[in-house]
Order: sequence, then C-alpha cells, then structure tokens
Amino acid sequence: MRTTPARRIALGAAVTAAAVVALAGPASAHVTVQPGNAPQGSYSVVAFRVPDESDTAATVKVEVSLPMDHPVASVRVQPLPGWTATLEKSKLDKPLTSHGQNITEAVSKITWTADATGKIAPGQFQDFRVSLGALPSDTDKLTFKALQTYDNGDVVRWIEEAKDGQPEPAKPAPVLTLTKAAAATASAAPAADHHAGGSSDGTSAQASAAGDDSTARTLGVVGIVVGVIGAALGVAGLRRKSSGTAS
Repeated sequence: MRTTPARRIALGAAVTAAAVVALAGPASAHVTVQPGNAPQGSYSVVAFRVPDESDTAATVKVEVSLPMDHPVASVRVQPLPGWTATLEKSKLDKPLTSHGQNITEAVSKITWTADATGKIAPGQFQDFRVSLGALPSDTDKLTFKALQTYDNGDVVRWIEEAKDGQPEPAKPAPVLTLTKAAAATASAAPAADHHAGGSSDGTSAQASAAGDDSTARTLGVVGIVVGVIGAALGVAGLRRKSSGTAS
C-alpha cells in the first residue's frame, strides 16, 4: 500500500510525540526536596526523596550535605526502619542565636545507611524526613548536595547547581525554596507543630507537592505532543491544498 505524504507526516509526528513522552519520565527521576518550599524563619519538616535509577543495583547509602553558609540550628531526623542515620556537625564561623542561646556548631551532613532490609530496589524510591529550623531569613533558597551509593559500588553525585538562563543540570542538587514569612504565615504554624510533636501531617504535604509536580509535568508533555501533532496536520493540509490548486 502506497503511503501518502499526509500519512508519512502524521506517522513522523506520532514518533516524535512518543519520544517526548519517553524522555519525560527519566528526566524527573532526581533526588529532590519534598515539598519544594517552606517559609523563611519557620520550623519545617521536609523529605529528601531518593529514587533508584538503576535497572540492577539497589541504593544502600544516601548522604546529604547542609549548606554552612546558611546554617540551621536545629536538625532532627525521623527514624526510618531499615536505615541508620548519622549526623555530623561542623563549627560555625559566625555563631547562631537560637532561643537566647549562642549556637557555635551546626549539622553539616546527614548520612543514611541501609541494612539488609532497607535497600531502595530498582523502580522504587524512599523519603528521608528531616525537621529543620529555624530556616534562615537572609536567603531565598537552600541547596543540599547529595551523594547516592548503590550496592554495586556506583556513586551518583547530585551536586550540580542550576544557573539562571541555562538548562537544568544532568545531576542537580536538591533545592528548598524559602518564601517570605508574611506570604506564608498560614503554612508556618503547622510546620512548627511538626517540629514539636512529630505530626504525620507532613506526609500529606509531601503527597500534595509531589502530585502538583507530577500534574504540571504531565500537562507540559501533553502540550508538547498536541503542538507537534497540530503542526504536522497543518503542513499536511497545506500540501493537500497546494496539490488541489495545481490540478
């Protein structure tokens, strides 16, 4: 059967759309902070979400470095079955004042190590929850560089920082965006309750942020696909019109 130009164009558009959808999945599999924002000056519970990107190896260790140029006075980890958390502290160049006390050192690194039951298997992810406070008020973001170690010895370094006007790096560091306290008063109080009582509400916040991110990504992919198919059909229509005029 002879393939018409319109059919060939439509086929090409479908292949392009499939490629776009295929690429959208792997691109989103980064180590991230969930939710991605918190109020300045607040006590907030966040989760470092770690996906296993290997087809054959499991994740057995996760290391997260906290920014010492904007240190956090209080850092607490939530116990996670199958994992042991170790906190390392570093001396501060400039002490922090917290609840009337001078803080001369702060947590600079958290290391989670898995036992035989805690590995992140291929196709799975794990949330590592941490309570942070008070978050700094002199910056609009915190960048956490992370290392992910697999049981085959591979180490993935999530340490690249995004730059304005440039494409996202291949291995971006997790970033927590800090919002102005006045604009985020409503969310600041529940976050403080998390820190004090270990409430489980943080789980719903993580799920909501993850859902919003997934929805936005899906809509973006759908928009690209629709645009590609529309352009292809438009070209096909012009070709048919030109062919009819010539005859």
